[in-house]
Amino acid sequence: MIDKPLLAAVMALLTLSLVMDYSLSVYTVAHFGYEDFHFFIRQSSAVIIGFIAMIILSKMDPDVWFSRVGLALFFTFFLLMIVMQFLPSSLVNAVGGAKRWIHLGPMSIAPVEFFKVGFVFFLAWSFSRKFMQTRNMNFIEEIRAYSPYLFVFFIAVVIIAVFQKDLGQVVVLGATLMVMFLFIGSSMKFFFTLLSGAFIAVFALIFIAPHRMARIKSWWSTIQNDILGLFPFEELQNLRVETTVKEPYQISNSLNAIHNGGFFGEGLGNGQFKLGYLSEVHTDFILAGITEELGFVGLALVTFTILFIIFRIFKIASKVRNPMYYLFSIGVGLLIAFAFILNSYGISGITPIKGIAVPFLSYGGSHILAACIAIGMVLMVSKKVPRDMHGNIF
Repeated sequence: MIDKPLLAAVMALLTLSLVMDYSLSVYTVAHFGYEDFHFFIRQSSAVIIGFIAMIILSKMDPDVWFSRVGLALFFTFFLLMIVMQFLPSSLVNAVGGAKRWIHLGPMSIAPVEFFKVGFVFFLAWSFSRKFMQTRNMNFIEEIRAYSPYLFVFFIAVVIIAVFQKDLGQVVVLGATLMVMFLFIGSSMKFFFTLLSGAFIAVFALIFIAPHRMARIKSWWSTIQNDILGLFPFEELQNLRVETTVKEPYQISNSLNAIHNGGFFGEGLGNGQFKLGYLSEVHTDFILAGITEELGFVGLALVTFTILFIIFRIFKIASKVRNPMYYLFSIGVGLLIAFAFILNSYGISGITPIKGIAVPFLSYGGSHILAACIAIGMVLMVSKKVPRDMHGNIF
C-alpha cells in the first residue's frame, strides 16, 4: 500500500498551482497577447503527465524498478546537461549566455531538474553499497572515501553554475549532499570542512560573475542600514553600497504584495501586484502572489502542506529497512526543503533571489514532472514500510 497522505498532500499543491497559475498570469497573458488559458493549459498538461508518472512509478515493484529508474535519470540527464552545451540554437536557446532548456517542438525541458533527482539516487545507491556499515574513519580516510562524490559534484557545479549560470540549483544540490554525508556517519570535522569550502566556492562564483555581483549589491542595498546600524564601527561603514545601485524593485514589490495580503488576502483573482509590478509572478514569486490573494492564512496552509510532505517522506525513510530506499527518501525530502527555503527567503529579501521554483507550485513543466517522479519513487518505496491493518505506518 502506498502512502496515501503523501499523495493527497502533493495533489493538493498541484491543484492549487493550477488555480493560482490561472489567476496570477493574467497580466503576462494580456501583455504578450497569449490566449486566456495559455499558461493554465500548459501547466495542466505538466500536472497530468506528472500525476500519471507518479501513479505508474508508485505501482512498480521497487526491488525490480527502483534502481533502473534512478540510474536512468542520473546518467541520461547528466549526459544531456553536458551535450546541450554543444547543441545548435534551434534546439537550445542561449539566454544571457546560459543554456538551460532543450526545446522539442512546443515543449522545453530543463535537464537540471531531473538530474537533481538522479543525483540523489546516485548518492543513495552508492552510499548504501559502500558506507552504511563503515564507521570510525579518520579525517584523511574520509577525504579519500568521499572524494569521488565531491568530484562528480564538482563537474555538476561547472555545468550548472558556470555554463548554465544557475547558482541556486548548485546551492540546493550542495546542501543536500552535505547533509547526506552526515546521515552516512561522516564526522563533524569533515562536515564543517565541506561547509567552509562551500562558502569559499560560492563567494568565488559570485565574484567572477558580474550579474551575480550586481544581484548581491542590489540585495545588500535593501538591508545594509538595518545590519550596519547594529555595529556602529566606522570601518564597517565602508561596506555600504552606493545609492547608484539599481533598486531591487522585484523584492520591494514582493514585500508590498505580501503586506497587501494581510491576514485573509485580497481574494482570489483580486491581487494588484500581479498587474505588471511583479514580472511573471506565477513562477518564482508565486508565494508572494498567493499571500496577496489568499493572505497569511493561505501562505500558512501552503507552508504546512510543504512541511507535511517533508514529514511524510522522512517518516517513510525512518521506517523502511533498505538503506538505499532510506537515503533516497531523505535526499528527496532535503531537495524539497532547501528549494522551499531558498525561494521563500529570496522573495522576502532575507537572501538574494536564486530563481528556484517552489516545489509543486511554480509554473514550469520540468520541475513539476521531476518533482512528481521523485514523489512517485518515494511512493514506490513506501510499499515496503510495515503498516497495521488500517494502513497506518507502525
